[in-house]
Amino acid sequence: MMSMEQQNTDPLGLLSGIMEAEDLPTWSKVPVGKVLEPKEDKESPFPVNLDINEKVCLWEGDITKLKCDVIINSTNEALNDKNPVSERIHKVAGPLLREEVRQELQSCRTGEAKMTKGYELPARYVIHTVGPRYNTKYKTAAESALFMSYRNVLQLARENNLSSIGLGVINTTRRGYPPEEGAHIALRTVRRFLEKNIDAFQVVVFVVEPIDESTYKRLMPLYFPRDAREECYAAECLPSDVGNEDGEPFLPERQIRIMDKPLKTMSGIDLLNSFVGRHPFSKVAADNDTKRKARLQGRSQEEMEFLEHQRKYSQWVKRSRTEDFTEISKMGFLYNPGVDRNGRPVVVFVGRYFPANAIDLNKAVSYFIHFMDSIASREYVLVYFHTLTTDDHTLDLGFLKDFYELLDLKYRRNMHQLYIVHGNILQRILGWFFLMINAASIKDKVEFIQGVQYLYDYINPDQLEIPPFVMEFDVQENGPNYHTPVTSYHKTQNLRVDPS
Repeated sequence: MMSMEQQNTDPLGLLSGIMEAEDLPTWSKVPVGKVLEPKEDKESPFPVNLDINEKVCLWEGDITKLKCDVIINSTNEALNDKNPVSERIHKVAGPLLREEVRQELQSCRTGEAKMTKGYELPARYVIHTVGPRYNTKYKTAAESALFMSYRNVLQLARENNLSSIGLGVINTTRRGYPPEEGAHIALRTVRRFLEKNIDAFQVVVFVVEPIDESTYKRLMPLYFPRDAREECYAAECLPSDVGNEDGEPFLPERQIRIMDKPLKTMSGIDLLNSFVGRHPFSKVAADNDTKRKARLQGRSQEEMEFLEHQRKYSQWVKRSRTEDFTEISKMGFLYNPGVDRNGRPVVVFVGRYFPANAIDLNKAVSYFIHFMDSIASREYVLVYFHTLTTDDHTLDLGFLKDFYELLDLKYRRNMHQLYIVHGNILQRILGWFFLMINAASIKDKVEFIQGVQYLYDYINPDQLEIPPFVMEFDVQENGPNYHTPVTSYHKTQNLRVDPS
């Protein structure tokens, strides 16, 4: 029965049935159901942890009635999604919430998390986040973006010392995300976060609608087993990809080391000796007899060098069609996620995934040509993520020069733009030097970009597959709200370095 005071302040009865987050039964207090005997004794990556089980709850209920420090609002990029849960949150919170969203937040990128006050809600704050649109063609990108949403929500709550959190389901069927796959990512991300930040929260409540309750009830024991038998059985039921130590999608094949001593393939072909370069052993320089023969044929030295270049590139194309690139392709440093806003193919190169000092460079060049030859036949866009690269991922300028000179002219002619994301000052200087001396014809096509969000001016987010570590670094480096102009290479030609 509501008091007269409650009726006056809540004429619609929206605040009736308030539930205290800390009064909900924790997962450790939920009885273990019938557990089938495991077929084999298999170790689970998520062992029993009683401390973590005391921190999490599963509650089927209305998130607007949960009294806690913060609840989650899954919305769209414009922060005005019309999904039922989001509309309930705004209705109960009152017009001040919508006003703060409009004035202060304005928008939110997929995977980001932004916070406002809770106003008339029982929760003190609301964290708004945008889950990804799901497309089977870009499944990995969707998984990474969903992981980032959950991870950034938890991180933002932790940074603001919010000890109780109502974690609603971020992935939505409106955006095509399969409910069960989304639940796996939500549960494992929370589990991994609590393993490293056990004191961050007093309670994390998985708040689900009736449609999601059975899925979460079935999957919770896989990530939060309550006894040894449940843990053993869960080990058999977990998906093959349970993420890395943070719960983010992870491909262990990317760590494969192909060769301890690179530079030559098993057949002994030397990459540098096959290049058209300025090294004495690779320079295409005709002797006197060749020059005389060329003149008799009516061809200039330049024409002969061009034909020789075409011949060598053709040899690489033929070779690339016969090699097995299964292992090298699994490393994931080169891929084509989609097209830009004008329909040009987008090719992504992830520097951190390229083990420059532990790979057969001849095979890497062959793989690049195999991957790019048809794409480069039309206008295309190249995106290079320099994020968290080290010397182990970087090729020397001499090698890059020879590699550049090997490629067919169509590569530079049809490259519409090269976007370098998270390039540091040293890379800018070296890159500028390389372009001015060796690749002047493409220098005006290169742009340095400080943050991922500026790529979205040219490429729709649905057409980009960005590794989770890049997104996380981007938020840490630039903050959740930033707006700095894109810097072009031709705008950095007057770059100066302070000797001090």
